[in-house]
Amino acid sequence: MGSEPRRYVTRDELKRHAAPGDLWISIQGKIYDVSLWADHHPGGDAPLLNLAGQDVTDAFLAYHPASAWHHLTKFSNGFYLEDYTVSDVSKDYRRLAFEFAKMGLFDDKGHVTMYTFAAIAVLFAASVCGVVCSDEGWVHLASGGLMGLLWIQSGWIGHDSGHGQVMPTRRLNRFAQILTGNVLAGISIAWWKWNHNAHHLACNSLEHDPDLQHLPFFAVSANFFTSLTSKFYGRKLKFDGLTRLLVSYQHWSFYPVMCFARLNLFAQSFMLLLSDRRVRNRGLELAGMLSFWVWYPLLVSFLPTWTSRFMFVMASFVVTSIQHVQFCLNHFSASVYVGNPGGNNWFEKQTEGTLDIACPSWMDWFHGGLQFQIEHHLFPRLPRCQLRNVAPFVQELCKKHGLPYTSVSFWQANTETVATLRKAALQARDLTMPVPKNLLWEAVNTHG
Repeated sequence: MGSEPRRYVTRDELKRHAAPGDLWISIQGKIYDVSLWADHHPGGDAPLLNLAGQDVTDAFLAYHPASAWHHLTKFSNGFYLEDYTVSDVSKDYRRLAFEFAKMGLFDDKGHVTMYTFAAIAVLFAASVCGVVCSDEGWVHLASGGLMGLLWIQSGWIGHDSGHGQVMPTRRLNRFAQILTGNVLAGISIAWWKWNHNAHHLACNSLEHDPDLQHLPFFAVSANFFTSLTSKFYGRKLKFDGLTRLLVSYQHWSFYPVMCFARLNLFAQSFMLLLSDRRVRNRGLELAGMLSFWVWYPLLVSFLPTWTSRFMFVMASFVVTSIQHVQFCLNHFSASVYVGNPGGNNWFEKQTEGTLDIACPSWMDWFHGGLQFQIEHHLFPRLPRCQLRNVAPFVQELCKKHGLPYTSVSFWQANTETVATLRKAALQARDLTMPVPKNLLWEAVNTHG
């Protein structure tokens, strides 16, 4: 008996299966029904909802190891995509990913994790000793700064372990995530993965990328002035009178607000863990968060005066604000767009929406690998110690296809970010579109 003839669907038919409960995707032209898998997907449902109804081969390749391909069979619905084609950019991208895998770069993690854990241990011990063993105000201030450095380095470990396995086993990897995220930094790793995966899949989409949705404090584009609806949060991002006031001065408030950005991460973490959304290991996540809110206030309580306590907390927040600024530098001044992310222009969107920070190799520890943001977005599973090695290959591929490869100094990245914020701020001030104005807006902007 001969095999049954293949059944095909058009691209338009595939697009019609892009709603919760009815999610189809194409990988290398073969159709998979992942409707029931969305609630169980380790990366959350956002990636599937964002890219459903499209061919997602490049995104799947970027995020999944070779072993994941074997699990696709159970989702096949027997259909194939009609007129399936692959662009020259995607062909070269897939070829490059294959070469990296063949070279073993995805598995060679170096000793970054070990060194970072050692640094975290030293920073924690020094900070605690400074609090407990000294009565000097400057020592307490320095101890707070060391705590901020600890949070930065623990953030890099949490980031790495969220993208791939940095420990010998999955259980140890999970332990590293909870320890560095929930326990040491007070930030839920479940929230981070939910948020960060959506960011990667919808890089710089104003509607889908939560890393650009910072109203009422910041708006990187005048498109936010129309009160866009966030597809990630499922609510309208209102641009009212108060928001206009705050955005109008955002290029001045950017760095001060970054000093307190961690408060938002604390709040977002608890909001997710206490919500009715499905969260893996919710009990463990909450236990880790509560551990942080025991040891950190307890450590602060050992300081002799309220002044020294305030200085310690502020120093830890101000120092760790460097990391919050770093997250913004890679995307705020890059190209943004309104609409759904695409599965057929994966390489193009990642290069257009990100920029690298040029620095010497000895400063890699400071940036945690994210100075090679373009490389990281194209190959998120690649260990950070390999990003500098693959950068020339990525740059060459971008040059071949006429795509942007932006690499600037840390200072220039800050300058361009502030310039982007200033441009949007001036647009907010001069916008003729009416919005509800409050008394504060009127008072600040009354002339004559």
